[in-house]
Amino acid sequence: MYNAKGRVGKTQILKDHLLMVNKLAHQLKAKLPANVEVDDLIQAGMIGLLDALGRYENTQQAQFETYASQRIRGAMLDELRSMDWLPRNVRQNMRKIEAAIAEVQQQVGRQPTEIEIAKKLDLTIDEYQKMLFNGAGHQLCYIEDFHSENDGDHFLEWFNSDSSGDPLQALVNHDMREAVVQSIEALPARENLMMGLYYEHELNLKEIGAIMGVTESRVSQLHSQAIARIRVMLRGQKWTGEA
Repeated sequence: MYNAKGRVGKTQILKDHLLMVNKLAHQLKAKLPANVEVDDLIQAGMIGLLDALGRYENTQQAQFETYASQRIRGAMLDELRSMDWLPRNVRQNMRKIEAAIAEVQQQVGRQPTEIEIAKKLDLTIDEYQKMLFNGAGHQLCYIEDFHSENDGDHFLEWFNSDSSGDPLQALVNHDMREAVVQSIEALPARENLMMGLYYEHELNLKEIGAIMGVTESRVSQLHSQAIARIRVMLRGQKWTGEA
């Protein structure tokens, strides 16, 4: 942070880390719906970078790049929360898909096919796949998942062994991680492959589509459906006690 003449100016430090902000913004954008503008993420990231720059003098535990990346990403996530980037009606539709998956799965004793799910929803396969595509950005966990809608608990708390702790700790709890891994392994083969390419190998939708021989939009549909299946399986863990 210093040069021969003294402290390096903030403007120069900001310029030196613009590439980091852009890279983190585009990495995050790849996992979000089309209505989220990358420029908004970059703007939020710049605020995070400025915040990191102002705080770093009192933060000696990490290199500035590491510390700054955490602040940048945190600022982008705060921006997304304030934007409520997945519309309420889309989230409601994804909940309907989850309910249909759960009901058909209980009936047939296996992971339901897309045709079976669409039929349960009284939709054509094209209508169902459009609903999946519109649900791009559907997540494993939402803030409201930490609050009960019915019986006083929710699926995140089922994996939190320390009831006196912060429910957010459930996200890093060993049982939760293990349950997610098991759920991914239980996905249909194509969705299992897609999730591995996306999260383990960090390929983008276009690259995954090329490997799987499908379009980017089809990969997006498969991702939305896989997340819905995983959420259903995590809820099911409560009743089976397998987590």
